[in-house]
Amino acid sequence: MNSTVVTYLSQSNEFSAVVKWLTTHLGFDATSLVTFVIFAVASLIVVGALATIGGLGTYAERKISADLQMRQGPNRVGPYGILQFLADGVKMILKEDIIPANADKFTFILAPFLCMVGVFATLAVVPFSSGFMLADLNVGIFYLVGMASLVGVGVFLGGYASNSKWSMLGGMRGASQIISYEIPGTITIVSIVLLAGGLSLKTLISGQGGLPQEWYLFHNPFAFIGFFVYFISALAETNRAPFDLPEAESELVSGYHTEYSGMRFGLFALAEYIEVFVVCGVAVALFLGGYKVPFDLGTGQILVDKLGMDGMIAKNIGQVLELGSFFTKTFALYYVVIWVRWTLPRLRVDQLMTLCWKYLTPIALFNLLGCAVWMYAFDGKSIYSIIFNSAAAVAGNH
Repeated sequence: MNSTVVTYLSQSNEFSAVVKWLTTHLGFDATSLVTFVIFAVASLIVVGALATIGGLGTYAERKISADLQMRQGPNRVGPYGILQFLADGVKMILKEDIIPANADKFTFILAPFLCMVGVFATLAVVPFSSGFMLADLNVGIFYLVGMASLVGVGVFLGGYASNSKWSMLGGMRGASQIISYEIPGTITIVSIVLLAGGLSLKTLISGQGGLPQEWYLFHNPFAFIGFFVYFISALAETNRAPFDLPEAESELVSGYHTEYSGMRFGLFALAEYIEVFVVCGVAVALFLGGYKVPFDLGTGQILVDKLGMDGMIAKNIGQVLELGSFFTKTFALYYVVIWVRWTLPRLRVDQLMTLCWKYLTPIALFNLLGCAVWMYAFDGKSIYSIIFNSAAAVAGNH
């Protein structure tokens, strides 16, 4: 298995040729230099692509909400209003950047960047395909949870530094909500780690297959329930409705970013939409088979054996299919996140905390214990394997 995009590309003849040419002309081993350039370019591609996806998320939000409410949505800027997010970006950049006179200036400026850093840092371990991943850490899932926590710090500091009672209330709500819902979400992740036997995102995916019955979602009843616990927790951690209390406009003007204007406000919104993509991608990796496709094209072996295709070309085709599989599943969940926002009413603060501490956390603990018992009792086999292997054995005996 290829650990990162660098190790994947290093298998090509072009990589060896470039390293050899640079080594000859520079007078030293250029492997590290070429590796650094590939990693830097891949990082820029990921950041640029996700920033674009975050911007398009605002367009999708408007179009989907308009669809649900039988409206048109954006339809002026570009075909079908597709360039509306660019118009919004230009507007944000050109608007006056105002810092309240009594605000804590340094912290006020730092808060939106903390949110952006926390979100972009998580992209390092998101497994887009078996050959396109920036870093395959052996503690990848814990790294992801830790970096995502910076968003909660940014939300709290944004409300605290504004020196506004509305912003302060929004920041306090955000901190308590994000910290609270991290507990059932993380416990659920540990349940899947127990099934997979590792903390690396690729380890979590390698234990699954491309077909639905091979996903951890359908591995056992506890994992199935765990998916919904994780998804609800993810909605709360990203401040999405019906858990958008930190920015409840009916109570707090605009919540923790009330005093922000211009691009600083835009950074908060961009971080939210990219974070939604990340948590949906993690849900795909944990429960929906990740980048796996229903047929064995990840290594391109079928194309090599049946069509006589060059091995590297076949692998590249496999990577494209895996990218398509990952993004299709992730965007499907992204749609559900937006759909939920325009379907369910906002919860009260007491209802939000009751749901977390009285229901989701006990259910998550029960699922963790249930997964442990299941692994011990059934030797790690899924429901599908138990039922159909037993049926095959019975049929064989007869």
